[in-house]
Amino acid sequence: MSRFLRSSLFVVFSLVLVLSLGCSAAVSAPTTPGTITDQLGRTVKLDKVPQRIISLAPSNTEILYALGLADKVVGVTDYDDYPPEVKQKTSIGGFTTPNIEKIVSLSPDLVLATDIQQKEVIPNLEQRGITVMALAPQNLDGVLSAITLVGQATGSEKEASKLVASMQASITQITSATSNLSPSQRPRVFYITWSDPLMTVGSGNLDDDIIRKAGGTNIASNLSGSTTISLEAVVQDNPQVIIAGVGMGSGGDQPYQFALTENSLRNTDARTNNHVYSVDMDVAGRAGPRIAQVLQEFAELIHPELFGTPTNTKG
Repeated sequence: MSRFLRSSLFVVFSLVLVLSLGCSAAVSAPTTPGTITDQLGRTVKLDKVPQRIISLAPSNTEILYALGLADKVVGVTDYDDYPPEVKQKTSIGGFTTPNIEKIVSLSPDLVLATDIQQKEVIPNLEQRGITVMALAPQNLDGVLSAITLVGQATGSEKEASKLVASMQASITQITSATSNLSPSQRPRVFYITWSDPLMTVGSGNLDDDIIRKAGGTNIASNLSGSTTISLEAVVQDNPQVIIAGVGMGSGGDQPYQFALTENSLRNTDARTNNHVYSVDMDVAGRAGPRIAQVLQEFAELIHPELFGTPTNTKG
């Protein structure tokens, strides 16, 4: 990381720390949230401040913990592992296959869901009289809005405001250096989220927004959402930087090894110049409080000349 960026971030984080310490004695008092519109555009009625909350996604859980609501979390998924103490919470099953009966048995007064659960899980829970609010951020601004929304729903507006301000300051440090880059100054980036089948991210996606704000050009921006892509298309677009997500499920570093060894990619600029990197999907794949950290990591990988030597120097 460059001396300028380190100094700037130190100033920002110092200010945030001072503000946090100054406000530590003034924790927001719970207020009745009333009616809230969630990120699926659904109207959610909250008659009281939730005291028993179940999270159906690791990203949602990270938001709850970052807002100081750990004591109100009564259920999480099998995949929730951050912060480490979350593993002590009761599991309600998988991310895509939560145990409905287990959720009901925990008597939650709020379930935090995601868009992946909108077709079956959310209607099923609501039919049983359980209040469900969905978070579905599609970009960095959406992540900040999701945190604000959780703050409103849980009577934690002040905590949410401080967290969002801290994250926004970190994001601005990056975008102030990348927003005016010309197209020719934006390296072509191929982000591998899985290798068999070969998968990446298209437009209208949080990862696409991160690549753009980090100063890159997503070679799959003509596609949409999380999607498959052909090797032929990747080779034709000749990525200058390849970033592979690792640590997802039982896949280990398979996508990264694919990026390093796939013969079809040997003549791409990324392989020729050793610009092949890996990122931890347990961080990069979660739309939560650590997403500003992910943006910084991507910026360092894509633009080391602006942000200093990448902390991830594999490849």
